[in-house]
Amino acid sequence: MKKLALICSAVISLSVSAQQSTKDPELVRYAASVNQDTLKAHIEKLVSFGTRHTMSSTTDPKRGIGAARNWVLNKFKHYAKNTGGGMEVFLHTTDLAPDGKRISKATNLGNPTAILRGTNPEDKRIFIISGHLDSRVSDVMDFSSDAPGANDDGSGVAAVIESARILSKSKFPATIVFVAVSGEEQGLLGARLLADKAKAENWQVEAVLNNDMIGSNRFDAPEHEIKSKLRIFSEGLPAFETEKTAAALRNLGLENDGRARQLARYIKETGEIYIPETDIKLIYRNDRFLRGGDHTPFVNHGFTAVRLTDYYENFDHQHQDLRTENGIKYGDLIEFMDFEYLKNNTALNITVLANLAKAPQQPQKVLMDVKDLSNKTKLSWEKPLTGSVKGYYILIRETDSPVWTERIFTTETSAEIAYSKDNYLFAVQSVSPTGNPSLPVVPRISR
Repeated sequence: MKKLALICSAVISLSVSAQQSTKDPELVRYAASVNQDTLKAHIEKLVSFGTRHTMSSTTDPKRGIGAARNWVLNKFKHYAKNTGGGMEVFLHTTDLAPDGKRISKATNLGNPTAILRGTNPEDKRIFIISGHLDSRVSDVMDFSSDAPGANDDGSGVAAVIESARILSKSKFPATIVFVAVSGEEQGLLGARLLADKAKAENWQVEAVLNNDMIGSNRFDAPEHEIKSKLRIFSEGLPAFETEKTAAALRNLGLENDGRARQLARYIKETGEIYIPETDIKLIYRNDRFLRGGDHTPFVNHGFTAVRLTDYYENFDHQHQDLRTENGIKYGDLIEFMDFEYLKNNTALNITVLANLAKAPQQPQKVLMDVKDLSNKTKLSWEKPLTGSVKGYYILIRETDSPVWTERIFTTETSAEIAYSKDNYLFAVQSVSPTGNPSLPVVPRISR
């Protein structure tokens, strides 16, 4: 029996290896549709508004964040025409009073938002892509000086707009939200506004891809480095977990297997298939030291969210007054952008979103049987609540591996595999007929 299990496992693994090398042609087309010149034109337009500071003018038709957010809103409205009524576009606003911190005057905060509704009314999943519209200079309270914000975060907003352009031409079972949030530099205010709305309205947010500075590549990179690098920041043990739950996670060795880490791995795996030009680095922190990003309000509400950002940050061109000192040019100017890099990072976002939105829901009630002493592992699960399923991937990795290293494909809803539960970690994914996998589910313990 043991020999048979080992043989079956090897045969199935070989069949899966071939399946993994087959790309979804639809996702390949999406990636190829990303236009570098279009991205550059978007950033040139964003820079042309002079400043996009959160407290800059909301009424001037040419300068300030009001003009910028109206322009983004109009881009979304234009792309909504592709959907035959399937995309809702609106400006999500709130009025802010001076807070004695980073809001010094009455301010209207607004997030240009486009919601591409899923075609399956039973599928409540929502996937969000965001970038922040506002910009700043050295003094975070200076809302008058020119603050071009080409990379921080014109690059993220350009990626959101381009994603809306390309994905609006297709239909997905699940819902995708495209949003350019405001108020990031003043304390993640726009992201908090959206996260609070999602929490209050019980949105089933499955993943948030927060893009903040994804368009500047080569600063301080070693000369011998061939591939461009992109960081994905993800939290480990969620802050909202109770002490009892956290203790159970530690006991099972799952500190590195929270939902944000699973999303980060999923992004890396998708990138390796569709965007091999980029080396995606998993950073095991929610964000950088001393700073925060727009994924954090979602994380704090218990949603799955990560930050995508340049690997090499250039601080001469981030949060700086425009000036030249000692031969060094300071400021977040378009001349310091790398548009090929931005193109690849945008394509990564699009393929990840499409992969997730085309996939079935995650398998339900994933369990691992631990009642027997054995060098094999018994797993079981139930089919997802919605979505067509071709089968399931059983994901396997050793406990010290950052990524899944083996996959076993099966059409069944249970399996006994020749890997010891003491030596390996496991998860299960649902797989669509076109090969799109869901986010992984780590099994709970069945006794």
